Amino acid sequence: MTREAALRQAIEQLYFGYRAFTAPPDRILEQRGLGRVHHRILYFVGRNSPISVNALLSMLSVTKQALNAPLRQLIEMKLVTMSTAEHDRRVRQLALTASGAKLEAQLTGTQLRQLQAVFDESGASAEAGWHQVMACLGRLG
Repeated sequence: MTREAALRQAIEQLYFGYRAFTAPPDRILEQRGLGRVHHRILYFVGRNSPISVNALLSMLSVTKQALNAPLRQLIEMKLVTMSTAEHDRRVRQLALTASGAKLEAQLTGTQLRQLQAVFDESGASAEAGWHQVMACLGRLG
């Protein structure tokens, strides 16, 4: 196999792997009229709560305009709360509500189970290699 063919195979594997990875949470989100961007918000707010709006914007590398509508929707659905930070009244902080935490756990739980299964099947060295590749990819963006 040529280097180009191997790289194209890697692109295809990444595409199909990501599609399989996102399909279960996408089905759950669709039932609520939500999409992947909502899942990303729920996930990172849940993992970093309380998180300022600006910190979330930076973490996701999106504009305020891109975050505004989905975040507002999550707040209106009472999945995320926005409050004023005690240390600085100008800072808006985000946290998950109990319902938001439950939905986030359900969505991410499907992905945790998928990763557990593939890492168990692939072995520790493959898992370590995957983490290394993903970390390198993440630094490119």
